[in-house]
Amino acid sequence: MNPSTALARVLVDELARGGLVEAVVAPGSRSTPLALALVAHPEIRVHVRVDERSASFLALGLARAARRPVAVVCTSGTAAANLHPAVMEADESAVPLLVLTADRPPELRGTGANQTVDQIGLYGGAVRMFAEVGTPDPVPGMVAYWRSLACRAWGAAVGGRPGPVHLNVAFRDPLTPDDSADAWPEPLEGRPDRRPWINRPGPPSPPEPFVLPAAERGVIVCGDGDYDPVPFLALAELTGWPLLAEPTSNARRGDAVSTYRQLLASPRFVSGQAPELVVSVGRPNLSRQILAFLRRAERHVAVTAGAVGDPAGSLANAFSDPARTATDVVAAVAPPAGLDPASPPRTAWSERWRLAEAAARGALDAVLDGDEVLSEPRLARDLASHLSAGSLLFAGSSMPIRDLDATMRARCGVRLVGNRGVSGIDGTVSTAVGAALAHQGADGGQAYALLGDLALLHDQNGLIIGPGEPRPDLAVVVVNNDGGGIFSGLEQAGHPDFERVFGTPHGVSMERVAAVADLPYTRLEWATDLPKALLGEGLRVIEVCTKRPDSAALRRRLQSAVDAAVEAAL
Repeated sequence: MNPSTALARVLVDELARGGLVEAVVAPGSRSTPLALALVAHPEIRVHVRVDERSASFLALGLARAARRPVAVVCTSGTAAANLHPAVMEADESAVPLLVLTADRPPELRGTGANQTVDQIGLYGGAVRMFAEVGTPDPVPGMVAYWRSLACRAWGAAVGGRPGPVHLNVAFRDPLTPDDSADAWPEPLEGRPDRRPWINRPGPPSPPEPFVLPAAERGVIVCGDGDYDPVPFLALAELTGWPLLAEPTSNARRGDAVSTYRQLLASPRFVSGQAPELVVSVGRPNLSRQILAFLRRAERHVAVTAGAVGDPAGSLANAFSDPARTATDVVAAVAPPAGLDPASPPRTAWSERWRLAEAAARGALDAVLDGDEVLSEPRLARDLASHLSAGSLLFAGSSMPIRDLDATMRARCGVRLVGNRGVSGIDGTVSTAVGAALAHQGADGGQAYALLGDLALLHDQNGLIIGPGEPRPDLAVVVVNNDGGGIFSGLEQAGHPDFERVFGTPHGVSMERVAAVADLPYTRLEWATDLPKALLGEGLRVIEVCTKRPDSAALRRRLQSAVDAAVEAAL
């Protein structure tokens, strides 16, 4: 077979030995050897997208939900640049991504050759590893080198702190297989079907836990991240400390405080004693209230949780400390000595949180239930409540994730994910599609996405899926408030040029967007119609139209109601 085909097939074959089962391809000429090698491999499911940015975020969603590397392939030039936002998100949120960019051979670089740019180190420090694979020259030892490089790339993507890896692959003509390229490369003698470091015997030994000091005024904060929340739920139960959980921590269960966002903004509540000890895990950066609360802590223990399946974590992993208040950074924690599991302590501190949560929850729900027209906060609350066990919910950045944070009741059985690494508007539809495909490929249940109108318009191409491509069972619920709703609650709202510069009205109905992609569409207005609107199969769009000023006013009313209820309860 010709050298370009040989290189592509060996790389793909070795990645499949490592465990690659999903890949996303954006069409292009220079990437032909890789695209054809992936499509021909019997163990890899390939998704094709016409937009490189959409393709990369689709791969990100697949990798995030499946918790294993996914490859994305593109041609040379600006195609590779369009992958950069997804690479940045994968870096910050520790999602393993294999970025395979095709390139012109070295002799064409810097000559003015068509579709040729400098792709060496294109993504800078956002990748765990970069390698210029080199041209596929027919010399002894090349196959072993290619296999070794593919193994290193896989190991860099999954080892330590997972993340993206970039292989830049230069291909010379011919780019298509010749008549001798019918068979796959034979495996090296004695090489197992999967790499030995993938099939290592059992999980690593858990780290020695840091024994927490005794504290009455303790709090556990669970931020965004794909870690096991159960140890922190157990810690809360044993110590009696309140647990504050962002939605994508997947720790808002049981007795977790569901109204902490409003409580920490309530003057009556925060005027009490500051916390002696805060134990945080994940990335607690969704609200200003949490950041202000962390700054008040006398001691802040940050836990470097590893990904699910890696109970050890690692002090080498990056840890989150956005308020710069961490006094201790540890891989695991143990409860204070002397606690009796049969009789968890109930102190004045824990009782204060319990009373405030009950009062705030009742006040918040009463305001939301007072109007049957579906508001943005009520949509978030009711959507999270109505989903059946085993469902997946992808939350868009800006207001959807914040409304979930502000209104979602504690519950089990739903997995929440979102692009919280960089919290950008890029690729949200594509990421949700990828997450749904991976979730349902692993025999998961229904999948839903809660997005804003600008996020959907920014990634309309994510809705366009070719007739032969795998399609998810995904309901995309879109809040259309004709612009950027998050700015209505920020300082910019008072500026005379606010509406044009920040509000950015567009006047586009989501029905028109759905029609372009030939998707089913539903307009939802009344809260009682939500369960019926969620019914259906396949990729579909559900639109809820709201007004930005009304939503901002409602959020202020919710806070006022909580303030009054907490004042009365305490």
